[in-house]
Amino acid sequence: MGKAAAVGTAVVVCAAVGVAVVLARRRRRREAELLGSAEVERKKRAAAVIEDVERNLATPTALLRSIADAMVVEMERGLRGDIHACLKMLISYVDNLPTGDEHGLFYALDLGGTNFRVLRVQLGGREKRVVKQQYDEVSIPPHLMVGTSMELFDFIAAALAKFVDTEGDDFHLPEGRQRELGFTFSFPVHQTSISSGTLIKWTKGFSINGAVGEDVVGELSRAMERQGLDMKVTALVNDTVGTLAGGRYMDNDVVAAVILGTGTNAAYVEHANAIPKWTGLLPRSGNMVINTEWGSFKSDKLPLSEYDKAMDFESLNPGEQIYEKMISGMYLGEIVRRILLKLAHDASLFGDVVPPKLEQPFILRTPDMSAMHHDSSHDLKILGAKLKDIVGVADTSLEVRYITRHICDIVAERGARLAAAGIYSILKKIGRDKVPSDGSKLPRTVVALDGGLYEHYKKFSSCLEATLQDLLGEEASSSVVAKLANDGSGIGAALLAASHSQYGEVDYS
Repeated sequence: MGKAAAVGTAVVVCAAVGVAVVLARRRRRREAELLGSAEVERKKRAAAVIEDVERNLATPTALLRSIADAMVVEMERGLRGDIHACLKMLISYVDNLPTGDEHGLFYALDLGGTNFRVLRVQLGGREKRVVKQQYDEVSIPPHLMVGTSMELFDFIAAALAKFVDTEGDDFHLPEGRQRELGFTFSFPVHQTSISSGTLIKWTKGFSINGAVGEDVVGELSRAMERQGLDMKVTALVNDTVGTLAGGRYMDNDVVAAVILGTGTNAAYVEHANAIPKWTGLLPRSGNMVINTEWGSFKSDKLPLSEYDKAMDFESLNPGEQIYEKMISGMYLGEIVRRILLKLAHDASLFGDVVPPKLEQPFILRTPDMSAMHHDSSHDLKILGAKLKDIVGVADTSLEVRYITRHICDIVAERGARLAAAGIYSILKKIGRDKVPSDGSKLPRTVVALDGGLYEHYKKFSSCLEATLQDLLGEEASSSVVAKLANDGSGIGAALLAASHSQYGEVDYS
């Protein structure tokens, strides 16, 4: 009996073990099936979000043409002085651009974003051109971007005074003469002369108390006086007007300039008789540089997505600078962040928990976006490292990295193509968009471009140039050149200070 019982027990145990093994296998299979099903569902949700992004951010060529047409209409309204025009088309009072004959020592201050630049240049006329130049770049502390006007301009004047103190023997200021400065101020200004203008509004993340409606040259001049700095502002120019002046100094065929950096804007040379709101005598040159302030362009034709609308609603200036928020360096990275956050919430892109850092607005900067977008390694190692540093996710799958790069590509492509449509609209406005009907050759037409977004984000700039060629067509595009004008706005402001010197004929010694 003992033996039989033992054998029976063993049989029962073996059977139980067998059943347990079978059940465990089935459970694991069911779990794997459930996991597989969950993974399939997650991928479907991710694909749905991506498909929606692709659709809503698409910029077919026909749409770009209609956007360009809408922008031309707004340009014409602005030139008429229509108060409801979204493009202000500001008169710059620059009717003569540099010729190359300028001589002497001149300074420039370039304020246009989170940094400002101070520059000095010794000009040697047509033969020597720029004999020597030096510059320094200063970061603006974030609290000064939302502080008071006096605090901001005192900080700038102190940095300028410090820079003047380092002036060496290579720079020559004739005895008894005051230093002269070209002031590049890259915010909307109602210009009242070549050296005065009142601030219309702040853009690019600035929100300064007490400056709107004030003469910005007066604000800077008083700040320089408080620093004991003897310097006169002889030219107030927008950064884009400065870039146009600097571009023309280097290439006589430059007709327009575009800034694509933290913010964006464009300026171009208009026929004075095509400016109905101009009430003075027509300039002798017959031309006038117009500051379009195109960042404020808005149209129902612009492909605004839910991400753009939410970002605009939460911004310091909701409802304003819509075009700028779609194409400029301050915002592209933020649009990518918002799309990745949607993927994290709806499709668990970074796992079951949404990374807390991804919830922080503007934590993903456009230079980081560019680095991820340009990663061509087989495992996207650079992109993975960026996600770890920025989002705080240590290990990301190759799939997640490819999705992230694809989102960067969609956002950058839309921005670049919309920027190209803007340039195309200016060329249409001045009749440089097609070969003349009389069969003559289209004149060589150069657009000077400046700004870190255009200079450093190569996929963005390549896409912009290819899109512009597509819009122009093969024949016209052969005569149009997009040309980098690095630091064009700084040297341009100094050149305009020279051509508008209080001493008339500048130093030729």
